Amino acid sequence: MKHVLLRATIMFVAFFITSQFANAQEKQYKVGCIAFYNTENFYDTIKDPITNDGDFTPNGLYKWNTKRYNIKLNHLSTVISQIGDEYVKGGPVVIGLSEIETQGVLVDLVNQPALKPSNYGIVHYDSPDKRGVDVALLYQKDHFVVENSKAVRLTVPGRPDWTTRDQLVVSGKFDGDQMYFIVNHWPSRRGGEKRSAFLRNAAADLCKSIVDSIQKIDSTAKIIVMGDLNDDPTNSSIVKHLKAKGDTAEVGKNGLYDPMYKLFKKEGLGSLAYRDSWNLFDQIIVSGRLLGADKSSYKFYKAKIFNRNFLTQKEGAFAGYPFRTYVGDTFTGGYSDHFPVYVFLAKEK
Repeated sequence: MKHVLLRATIMFVAFFITSQFANAQEKQYKVGCIAFYNTENFYDTIKDPITNDGDFTPNGLYKWNTKRYNIKLNHLSTVISQIGDEYVKGGPVVIGLSEIETQGVLVDLVNQPALKPSNYGIVHYDSPDKRGVDVALLYQKDHFVVENSKAVRLTVPGRPDWTTRDQLVVSGKFDGDQMYFIVNHWPSRRGGEKRSAFLRNAAADLCKSIVDSIQKIDSTAKIIVMGDLNDDPTNSSIVKHLKAKGDTAEVGKNGLYDPMYKLFKKEGLGSLAYRDSWNLFDQIIVSGRLLGADKSSYKFYKAKIFNRNFLTQKEGAFAGYPFRTYVGDTFTGGYSDHFPVYVFLAKEK
C-alpha cells in the first residue's frame, strides 16, 4: 500500500531547525503513528465456558447479537483507520488494544473494509482475566516486523486467586528501527481509587521491571509503554512506581517520559469522563532514547487524543462524553467509552 503512514512525507519548518538556519533550509521527515485504544467490551457472541462473558451473548443481559457485533466492528475499524490522518493515511503503524475477548474478533476487525488495505498483523495471548478480556497489538506488516513477543503475568503477594490482564511485550523493527512495545490494561478502580491503588502500583512495578530488563539487554532500547492504566499521569503508580516524568528535561536516556502529563495537567484533556470530570487513563509513554533533536532515527514528535466530534455523545446527561456502545444495559450504538490516544514519531528522510 503505497500511501500509508511511513511513506508519507511532511514538511516540518522551524520546529526541527535551529534558529540560524530557520530562514535558509527545510528538512523532510518520515512520520509514523502509534496508538492505543480501549475498545470497550469487544466480545464475540459465543459463550465461553471458562470466563464470565455470559452478559455478552444473544440471551445475556446486553442482548449481544450478530447485528450489534457487526456495528461494533464497523465503528472500531472506522476509528482506527482515521487515527493520525492529519499527517499520514491508513491508520497507525502499531496500535495497542484493550478489552479484547478473542483473537477471532481481531481477525474480523483487521478484515473490515476500512482496515484490510493496511495489511495488519495480530499479536494476542489469552490472559487469566475473569471477564475474559485481554490486550493485543495490531501492526502494519509492511512497516513493522515482529521479532519476539510474550505475555507477562502480574501476581500480587497474598492474593493467589486474584487475576488480571497480562502485559504484552512485543519487539521488532519499526521501519528499520529496533523498538519495543509494552501493552497494558492495569487493574480497575473497582472498590474505590484508594483501596485499589496497591494493585495498579503492582502493575506499574511489573511494567518498570520489564523496561529495566529490556534496557539491560539493549542499552539503546527505544521502548513505548501504552495502555489503559486506570490512573492519571499524576497518580503515584505512574510517577513513583513506573517513574515516568512529565518534563523531558528530567528524563535521562534510560528514563521514561509521559507526554500525556501536559495534556492532562496543563490542558485539562482526558480520554474518558466520569461524574462530570475527565480522566486520562489511556496513555502512551516513551523511553529517553526516543527523545532528542537528532532525528537520524525515529524520535518522539507529539502526543494527541483522538476526540473528534463523531466520537462524542451529542445529547442527554452524557453529552460531550465519549459515545459509548452501552449506557447501563441499553445499547446506544456508539464506539467506546474511551477516546484513543496516539503519538507521532519522526525521522529525517
